[in-house]
Amino acid sequence: MTYNAPESTTHPPAAAIAGAAAERLLAVGAHERSQALASLVAALGAHASESGVVGLVSIGDDTFLIVRVDGGRARLLLSDQTAALDWDLADEVLDALGVEAPEDVDDDADPVGDLGLLADLGMSTDELTLLCEDLDLYPDEVLGSVAKRIGFGELFANLVFDRG
Repeated sequence: MTYNAPESTTHPPAAAIAGAAAERLLAVGAHERSQALASLVAALGAHASESGVVGLVSIGDDTFLIVRVDGGRARLLLSDQTAALDWDLADEVLDALGVEAPEDVDDDADPVGDLGLLADLGMSTDELTLLCEDLDLYPDEVLGSVAKRIGFGELFANLVFDRG
């Protein structure tokens, strides 16, 4: 599933690191620091490379968003569609994907979006599905596993845990 963001000059103040060898960008930010899906996609798109740009966003304590901008389009994966009941960014993702928000938190906490958005980078749909379904992991732990699997785990850890 893709999302074409309107052009925007406003960028969320998310931290970013370019992975030189991998030619990918890691952008990490908490939902509170992100202004809107369109500005997040625009910020990532401003750093696009041949292999695209991957954005990893933690939303609260239970949900994450992966955005991949490649060739002017954004592919989205939200780990828990019920997050749209509490978080504006998650609600924007559902709108962009054309998915209705669940009625209440007792609905299934299923992932929504493109589970294959990282397949060509070494993370299978099955692996990503298992991570989405693991309710014992915090979003930063899941995103750290994703970053490690696709080639920039150390950069991710340095950024998230301020080790750099």
